[in-house]
Amino acid sequence: MNCMALESPDGILVVDCGITFPREKYGVDVIHPLFDYLEDRADDLLGVVITHGHEDHIGALPYLLRKIPRPVWAPPYALNLIRERLKEFRDVPELELHATTPRQRFSVGRFEVEPLRVTHSIPDATALAIHTPGGLVVHTGDFKLEEGPLDGESYDRQRFEELGHEGVSLLLSDSTNVDVLSGSAREAEVAKALRTLIASKRERVVVGIFPSNIYRLKTLGEIAVATGRRICLIGRSVQTHARAATDLGRLGFTGNLMVSPERAREVPRSELLVIAAGTQAEPQSALSRLAWGDHPRLKLSSGDAVILSSRTIPGNDRAVWDLVCEFERRGIDVHVGATDPSIHVSGHACREEQAQMIEWIQPRAFVPIHGTYHHLMQHAKLARGLGVRNVELAENGQTLLLDSHGLVPGATVRVGRVHIDSGEEIPAETLKERALMAESGAMFLTVPVTSEWRLDGAVGVHSRGVMASAEQVGKVREAVERAVREHATVESRRSAETVKDAARRAARRVLPEPTMVIAIEER
Repeated sequence: MNCMALESPDGILVVDCGITFPREKYGVDVIHPLFDYLEDRADDLLGVVITHGHEDHIGALPYLLRKIPRPVWAPPYALNLIRERLKEFRDVPELELHATTPRQRFSVGRFEVEPLRVTHSIPDATALAIHTPGGLVVHTGDFKLEEGPLDGESYDRQRFEELGHEGVSLLLSDSTNVDVLSGSAREAEVAKALRTLIASKRERVVVGIFPSNIYRLKTLGEIAVATGRRICLIGRSVQTHARAATDLGRLGFTGNLMVSPERAREVPRSELLVIAAGTQAEPQSALSRLAWGDHPRLKLSSGDAVILSSRTIPGNDRAVWDLVCEFERRGIDVHVGATDPSIHVSGHACREEQAQMIEWIQPRAFVPIHGTYHHLMQHAKLARGLGVRNVELAENGQTLLLDSHGLVPGATVRVGRVHIDSGEEIPAETLKERALMAESGAMFLTVPVTSEWRLDGAVGVHSRGVMASAEQVGKVREAVERAVREHATVESRRSAETVKDAARRAARRVLPEPTMVIAIEER
């Protein structure tokens, strides 16, 4: 979840506004940052500037803008994706959306922002040079230094070096791949490896990709033409990105090349190339449904091939390997990075490239961003080793104060995570209950009472996922009935809620672990 506030006495500029995905589901779709700090200063918020269109940089925009409508500046590709996302939220008012262009400055209050071209695994990725009252700040966004990128739009080395000579007060730089020392492969090399691999297959081929990797998508279109196959896009996200890229002229699939998911079965197996979303084995994703054989449009057969042209995000390892194994059980030939390293390349800078960025920028102060604490710490060590004396490592909620004297830590402010289910925030207590139910099950008690809140019959006890014997269930029933009878003797306290409380406390004295759900049945 990338979301950073730059605050001066004249206002606040937010850089990126992303989401993350839960490791434990509990009905949670996405997680976005807690915006309390910005909501408390809503009058000072000037706008949001986006570096690029990945979900961990734009996905939370609707949740912020529904509360604090403000202008947004973003590269054209990211802006197309933002428009698509905002259509899903009816309670977000009409907004000012501005397309940014590399090297063209724009003003947001007293902040002067200059986007700079960088290479990454998505079109129109930019770094930001931000002129602030505290000095010039360079924010790299997600980047790598790739020579000869497939779209011909290379990183702006000249401008980075110029900024270094002008004097940069602070560099904020991507730390994700700091443990990879050198040797980042190029997208062109991946294209060559994929073409060789797909050309060797005689049956249906499915390629799983990160949907935002339009370079990979375009490459697969060219491979399809070269190998006499037709393309079928399966998965909402990959279809959305293909549509956004086509609107901007970045994807040139012809009508004859494409086949809809509804007609994929009509294409001979040797002539079909499927591009699918779901490389992290997300439940109900296209790849998961293909693996378990319950996709409504397409069934894979023994002899087909699946290529996961992607990396596994830390934390998803088990789920992804379960997906791979399920394909293999069905006789499907699977290729992943562990067996075929050449079929994917990271969009993030390795340590060698991170060092190059620091040497170009020559910052007076440095803060590593993007990555775990380990990645931040290693990147900070790298900067110190290159001669940057003023290095600060900041975690979520830590403020830093920048002025002409340098960079120092400031106060810690409240941050957190907001869990979303079907577009709505899940209250903390509800999420806690879901976690408890998943851990130890739930017991449902039906308490029949008269109009005077006296017990009127046997208490009903039903459980789901609870490790309880018949004897324990009987003890729960007896304890609840006894508690409700005793409760009825205190006339001033009688109500539906007090009956529930008495029943819940009594049940938990017998079985403390399960979530207790109490229903009052008036007779």
